[in-house]
Amino acid sequence: MNSQQNRTSREPRRRQRKPDHSADTEEEDMPPRAMSTSLDSIQIHPRTPKTPRSQSRHAWSSEEGAADEVEMSLLQGDERREFADGLSVEEEQDYLSQPLKRPLSARDKRAIALLIILYLIQGFPLGLAMGSIPFILRDHLSYSELGTFSIAGWPYSLKLFWSPIVDSVFLPSLGRRKSWIIPMQLIIGTIMLGIAYNAEELMSNPGEHLYLLTMAFTSLVVFSATQDIAVDGWALTLLSEESLSYASTCQTIGLSTGSLLSHTVFLALNSEAFAQKWGIPRLTLSTYLKFCASFSFLVTIWLLFVKEDKELSGEDVSIKSVYTTMWTICKLRHIQILLLVHFFAKIGFQANDAVTQLKMVEKGLGKEDLAVAVLIDFPFQIFGGWLAGRLSRGPKPLNAWIYAYWPRLGLALVATLLVYWFPRPPISTAFFLLLIVQNVTQNFAGTIQFGGISAFHTRISDPVVGGTYMTLLNTFANMGGTWPKYFVLKGVDLFSVATCQIGDDLSVKATECVSEHGKAACTNLGGTCVTEQDGYYVVSAICLVLGFLSVVFYMIPTARKLQAMPISKWRVYG
Repeated sequence: MNSQQNRTSREPRRRQRKPDHSADTEEEDMPPRAMSTSLDSIQIHPRTPKTPRSQSRHAWSSEEGAADEVEMSLLQGDERREFADGLSVEEEQDYLSQPLKRPLSARDKRAIALLIILYLIQGFPLGLAMGSIPFILRDHLSYSELGTFSIAGWPYSLKLFWSPIVDSVFLPSLGRRKSWIIPMQLIIGTIMLGIAYNAEELMSNPGEHLYLLTMAFTSLVVFSATQDIAVDGWALTLLSEESLSYASTCQTIGLSTGSLLSHTVFLALNSEAFAQKWGIPRLTLSTYLKFCASFSFLVTIWLLFVKEDKELSGEDVSIKSVYTTMWTICKLRHIQILLLVHFFAKIGFQANDAVTQLKMVEKGLGKEDLAVAVLIDFPFQIFGGWLAGRLSRGPKPLNAWIYAYWPRLGLALVATLLVYWFPRPPISTAFFLLLIVQNVTQNFAGTIQFGGISAFHTRISDPVVGGTYMTLLNTFANMGGTWPKYFVLKGVDLFSVATCQIGDDLSVKATECVSEHGKAACTNLGGTCVTEQDGYYVVSAICLVLGFLSVVFYMIPTARKLQAMPISKWRVYG
């Protein structure tokens, strides 16, 4: 009853609003508003990936298009208006003008399958560079040296600087996005083959080849990041407007699957203990890299037969203009605020994300046990990606990101306590189950956050410069989890105090004791490494305190304000 009265009371005001072209208002810099008819229910939608700029400023040109629009806008109108109660006027108009949710079309299903496969290829090198390779190197390198190798992941967070080139330069005969995706995947496969044929030499003594390893995996990440720019932009036109929120689901499923194979599955199959236990051959790094390279080559051949729709014909722009557009985007006040949120949003989780699993393996958790824990977690990540896509549809996609913040921060604290109370091997079944529950719930919250923020990016991005706009936002989102990792790993060594105790009288301070290689060197001298202070707990405490304060006083309040802004204010072009 009350909602009906509220709707009735708002109707006169809605009908009275007329466009005023003569008023000199603060909205002079805003993009042109869409035209409206005398029927309140009929809305002319803002330009979408399927609607060129020229169409966004005029009514539909055919009676058939107008009839479809009337039918879609009037269907279930009361329910839509009831849901819109309580929103601001501009936010309500944005929501009411959106198409109703409909079942996925066959075209959307094919697009989703293609996007998942393309994101899967990105997950292969990223899972190696940011997952399994640091675990393998941990037996030979200190945390500071691992910090050096972690730089290999930085290009994925710095792709913004060359994304305008990817958005602007292409071969019309091949397609705007395929012009980049195809060569990048060929190069990724070739580099993987090169590393595969030299893997044994590089990994046998990684201390001597640290910079070569870092350079090789940095190159892999650079080309994967370039492929990601093109795929992000292609997603905006492959999917229909009402299914755009599933772009984040495709990314979550594809990247999670690729990373799982390269990190967890590879670590398990690479373990000699796992191979002996199950009576299977041990999977070497060389063999796995050859598999990844072959998969990348096969998908690339398949892409040659996939037709790419011509997007935004007549809207091609130069590299300079795209960089100018990127600068125009960055000058928007609300964009600057969003980028700042991204840059510091993951501080609270960094010690947990970068070091916790390494510490558990150091304390006796077998790599094969870790693999089992993450394998159990994988279905929950897939479900989390799907759920995030569902929760992020509608006018408030950031709610999923906001609601998952607290459990993720709390579970980071739980992980630190689990490391502190980690028992001596063998690990009991009860404690192992506790590790699994903690890992599953923590990653589930992270997946929900990732899906929510990705859906928000997709919703606000201007399709004319879709690759650049999406990459600008994703760059800072990724950078928020990349730049602190180097300092966290360095900080673990910095705050650690360890000595090599030789006999009863001689005790030598040895920072090398923080690595397995250093402990072995101390043992060769007849001594034992004694850790008097583990820097992990100091770094973890610093991250958790900073994360708590930022969440309470900045992150969540700012996210709510940004989400309440109408879509039109995020557009660069009208």
